[in-house]
Amino acid sequence: MTSKGFIFDLDGVIVDTAKYHFMAWKRLAELLGIGFSNELIEQFKGVSRVRCLEILLLNSNYEFTSYEFEKWLVEKNKIYLELISRVDETVILPGVMNVMNFLRSESIPMAIGSASKNAKRILSQVGIDTFFDAIVDGNVVSEAKPDPEVFRIAAEQIRMDSKDCIVFEDSMAGIEAANRAGMTSIAIGKSNKLSKAHYRFNDFTEIQINFINQLIQKI
Repeated sequence: MTSKGFIFDLDGVIVDTAKYHFMAWKRLAELLGIGFSNELIEQFKGVSRVRCLEILLLNSNYEFTSYEFEKWLVEKNKIYLELISRVDETVILPGVMNVMNFLRSESIPMAIGSASKNAKRILSQVGIDTFFDAIVDGNVVSEAKPDPEVFRIAAEQIRMDSKDCIVFEDSMAGIEAANRAGMTSIAIGKSNKLSKAHYRFNDFTEIQINFINQLIQKI
C-alpha cells in the first residue's frame, strides 16, 4: 500500500458551520448598511476573514481607517462565535465520519487545512479533534487560498510529499490551492464552478470506501 495523506477543509466539508460565517457576515453588512448577496457568499468560500472583509467593503462607498477595519473583523468574529457557541456533533456533515473512520482504521495521516481561525475550537466542540495529526488554520498561515501555503504546511506537518496528498475542498479558491500545491483535489459540492477539481462529489455520502482505497494505492 502506497502511503498517502488526506487534508480536509473544515467549513462546508467536514462540518456545516459555513452557514454561520455567512450569517455573521450578513449581520455585519447590515450594521454597515451594505447589501449582501449570494454572489458574495460564493466569493467568501475558502478565503480568510481579512479577504472577506475586503470583498465586502469593495461593495460599499466606505472610506475607512485601519482601526475601523480591525474593529469590524473583531465584530464579525464576535457574532460568529455567538452563533457557533452551542454547535455539537450534529453539524458534522453526512458521510464524513464513514471516510474518516476508515482512514483512521488504516492509520492514514489526516490534517485540517482551513482559513478559519476557530478550527481547533470547532473540532473540539464536535468531538473529532483527535482524528487529525495536524491542524493548519488561519492562525498559522500568512497567505490565503488560492495560495497553496495552507496545504503545503499541512503536508509538511504530516510528513507527506505534496504529490501524495489528497485534499477535500468545497470552494474554487481551495481547489485552486490544492492543484497549485500539486495535490489531488476532490470537490465537495454541487456547483459547476468546482469543475477544476480532479474529482467531484455532491457530498460525502457519494464517496465509496473502494474509491478511497484506490486513491491510497495509486502510485
